[in-house]
Amino acid sequence: MNDDAKRKLTTEKESREVNGLENIEEKSNQENITFLIKGLSDKNGLVRRIYAEELGKTGKAALPELINALLNSKNVIQRRAAAKTLKLVKDPSALPHLIEALTNDSDPVVQCSAAGAIAIFGEAAVHHLVNILESQGHTEMQHGLATWCLAFIGAKAPNSIKKAAQSKNTNVKSAAISALEDHIRQTQDQEAIQLVKNSINDSAHNVQIEAIRLVGKLYKIEALIPILISKLKNKSPEIRQASVLSLMQLNVKESLNQLKELLKVEKNKKVKKIIELAIKKINTEKI
Repeated sequence: MNDDAKRKLTTEKESREVNGLENIEEKSNQENITFLIKGLSDKNGLVRRIYAEELGKTGKAALPELINALLNSKNVIQRRAAAKTLKLVKDPSALPHLIEALTNDSDPVVQCSAAGAIAIFGEAAVHHLVNILESQGHTEMQHGLATWCLAFIGAKAPNSIKKAAQSKNTNVKSAAISALEDHIRQTQDQEAIQLVKNSINDSAHNVQIEAIRLVGKLYKIEALIPILISKLKNKSPEIRQASVLSLMQLNVKESLNQLKELLKVEKNKKVKKIIELAIKKINTEKI
C-alpha cells in the first residue's frame, strides 16, 4: 500500500472516530439513521462522504429521512448530500422526490446532484425526464440536466428513448435523438438509424442539428452521407456548420468539391473558418 493510500485510510479512520461512527451498527436503527442524516450537514466533505456511505449501506430504511432532508432541510449542504446519498441507496421509490428536487430546489448544485441520482434509474426515469422537457415552466438549466440524464441512460432504455425520439415536442425529440448514440453504436439498430435519418430533415432546426451532430459521432453510415452533403446548402448557418463538422469528423472525401464551392459563397465568418478547417483536414487525412 502506498503512502497516499495509507494517509487516506488514516484520515478516514480518524474522521470516523471523531464523529462517533467507529462503533455504529451495520444494521442501523432509527436513532442511528437520524444521527447519520444530521452528519450530512457537516462542513467537511470527507466526513459527509462517510455518513453518506453508511446511509447507503442502511438502504431503504433510510429513505424517509433522506427524502425529508432533500426536500425540506434549510441547510443547502445537507440537501446536496441527501441527493448524492439517494444515488447510493439506489431505491427507485426515491425517483419522484429527486425529480421534485431537480425542478423545485433553488440551489443549482442540488439540482445537479438530483440529476446525477435520477440518471442511475434508467428506463424508470425516462417518462419523468420527458415531462420536464415538455414543460415550458422549467428553466434552461433544468432542461439541460434532463437532456444529460437521457444521454446517460441511452442504451439502457432504447425502446423508451426511441419512443421519445418520435415526440411532437421538439425539446424531447432533439434530446432523445442525441441519446441514441450509444445504442446505435453498440447495435446498429436500423429502426434507430431511420429515426435519425428522418430527423435530419425535421421541420425543427434544433432536431435537425442534433441529428446531424449524431451522424458525425457514429461510424460512417453511407445512406446518410448524401443527406449531410445536401445540408451544406441549407439557409441556416447553424445547420451548415453542423453539417461541415460532421463531414469533417467522418472524413468524407466525396464532400470536398461541395465544401470548396460553399467556401466561395459562404458569408458567415464562423462557418467559413470551419469549412477551411474541414477542407484542410479531409485533404490531409489518410483514407
